[in-house]
This record gives sequence, structure tokens and C-alpha cells, in this order.
Amino acid sequence: MFIRDDILYVGVNDHQIDLFEGLYDVPNGMAYNSYVIKDEKTAVMDSVDQNFGDEWIANIKQALGGSAPDYLIVQHMEPDHSANIGRFAAEFPNAKIVGNAKTFAMIKRFFGTDYPDKQVVVKDGETLSLGSHELKFVFAPMVHWPEVMFTYDAAAKVLFTADAFGKFGALDVEEDWACEARRYYFGIVGKYGMQVQNVLKKAAALDIQTICPLHGPVLSENLDYYLELYNTWSSYGVESEGLFIAYTSVYGNTKKAAELLKEKLEAKGCPKVAVADLAREDMAESVEDAFRYGKLVLATTTYNADIFPFMREFINDLTERGYQNRTIGIIENGTWAPMAAKVIKSKFEKSKNITFANTTVTVNSALDSTSEAQIEALADELMG
Repeated sequence: MFIRDDILYVGVNDHQIDLFEGLYDVPNGMAYNSYVIKDEKTAVMDSVDQNFGDEWIANIKQALGGSAPDYLIVQHMEPDHSANIGRFAAEFPNAKIVGNAKTFAMIKRFFGTDYPDKQVVVKDGETLSLGSHELKFVFAPMVHWPEVMFTYDAAAKVLFTADAFGKFGALDVEEDWACEARRYYFGIVGKYGMQVQNVLKKAAALDIQTICPLHGPVLSENLDYYLELYNTWSSYGVESEGLFIAYTSVYGNTKKAAELLKEKLEAKGCPKVAVADLAREDMAESVEDAFRYGKLVLATTTYNADIFPFMREFINDLTERGYQNRTIGIIENGTWAPMAAKVIKSKFEKSKNITFANTTVTVNSALDSTSEAQIEALADELMG
């Protein structure tokens, strides 16, 4: 794949993987992206997962017509992008390894050496000339590891963005970018919104025509769309009008309450009501939807004087990712001592700008006229 005549794609597709990072379901696999910049000197941008070293090295040799690269630029040390650094060093003994001080500290931890005879240590804003290609290093700490840096190719107007602007899914599978990029962002990068905002401000000063991430497709058209989504996500803004109802239900009564609220909201003109059974649907998809919409309803049972385990996990996933700037409604269920609402509110005590609806729906075992009236009132409040 040519990004342009002198920038080639040398990454790989992984259809062996079932869970990315041992956590995220990836039915369409993953791409581990790597690029070659050809000039008077040549640079390879990042490595790939350990299982694809042979394919990656073969791709590099094919791209360079059998000649050896001069540099390996390491933007991110997570093993799906760095596992073959040692293989590269052995295969191309005269090549230098480019990274920052934190990069080389991590290289030593992973490989037992920091390759002192091969090091090119760069600082934020420094440049490396390949000839006509002048590479500028833009540090992006905690997007989403501390050593991360972007690389801007001023001649090609290409920004290599490490894991930023990445998505789940291999490149030989056609799918909507936003859905899997959103799930990837909030699952993996979402906690670090402030750091993403910082690097977006740096990127705003650059003339960018192409974005080359380490996962997902190269982005070269309608860049404002991708940049605006990243700005919305990282500032914890609202992407879509509507509301998300997340529920857990033991015997079906909390589910009925959630479904009734959905009916009421739709009847009142809510543009979109998404609903998820947290016990049965992908948790990362539910986290994605909670961040996508501005309003969230949590419906769950009291369970062991706490809340149902899947709801507890879901709320933990939200709060550890900085969930904020949202309105939350609550439906609690309990036969003798309902206390889910109290527990839920306590779990958001450290969250920023969370507004709880005045109406709390309390279901005593099963829906009745009182709880149905509360659902009507909650729907009115959420539509207000």
C-alpha cells in the first residue's frame, strides 16, 4: 500500500486474535500498522505484534527493494507495536533506533538492553532529517502511555499518531470507522482526555493532510470529521442527541421498567434511545454508548446490599475513564430494602459535573401504579 510514492505501508493484519489486550472482543481482527519513509535515508515507523515478525521484516525488505533501513522510529512501546525491535536490530545491524528517554528505559525493561550503540535520543520538538523529509517529534505523554510521541513529516504533511485515531478491526475488513474507533478510544485512551486535548492543540499548528495511526486505516479525506470527533471525545462532550439505558435484571422486572421508560421517552419524541442488558451485551460497547450520549439511565437491582455485579463493573469502567458532564437517571429495584440508588450515587462522588435526575424510580419487586408514575415523571424530566 502506498501512502504516497515515498511512504509505504508495511503493517500486518491479525485474524488470529480474539481478545485485544485480553479484554476487548475483536471479531474483525486487528491491524498493527507500520510504515516506511524512503529518502536519502530510510525510516521504519514502529514494529508489530510478536506473532508477525517474519511478515513484517519481509514487508520492509520488499518496500525497500532489499536495501536496509537507516532508522526504526519507536513512537509507542506497547508490545503490539514494539515486540519486534530486537528482531529488527538483529536483521538490520547498522540501523539506528530513534526514541525518547522514556522509550529507551522501556526498551531495556522489555529486552534487557537499551541498545546503547544504536540509540538516537530525541526531545520534544526536535527534528530528524532523512533528506527531503524532515521529521518533527511531537511528544504525546499518556496518549496513552508515558513515552508516546507523534511524528510529523513536514514534506509529506503526514502526522504519524501512535495509537491515537486508531480503531479495532483488520484493514482487510470493511466497517464503519466511527463505531470501532469510538469503542477503541473510550476503552483504551478514554481516561486521558486532558492529555489528548493537549496534543490536539499541538497538532492544530501543523499542516496535516494525512493521519497514519498504528491501528486502523490511514485517514486522508475529511480530516476535520476525525479531528472533531477526537476533540468531542477527549473533552467529554456529547456526540449524539439521545439517551442510553443500561440495565441488569434478575427475574425480568427491572428489564420491564427499562423497556417502559424507553417507550415513554420515544413517545415523547426522544431522538434516540439505546438500551443494553449489561449481563449479555459487550461491556465495551456499553461504555462507548454511555460516553456517546449526554444522558444515561442506570437500572439495577439491589444485590447483597450493593448493586448487581455487572452494573458495578459498568460504573467502575465509566468512573475510571473520567466519566463527566452527564445527566444520570436511576431505576432501582428491591423487594425488602432497595438501596441501589444510594450505592450508585456514591460511586460517582468523585466524578465531575454529574447531575442526577430529581426523580428516582423505585420498583418494589415488580412494576405497579406508583413505579409506573415515577417512570412517567422521569421520562418528563429527562426530556426537559
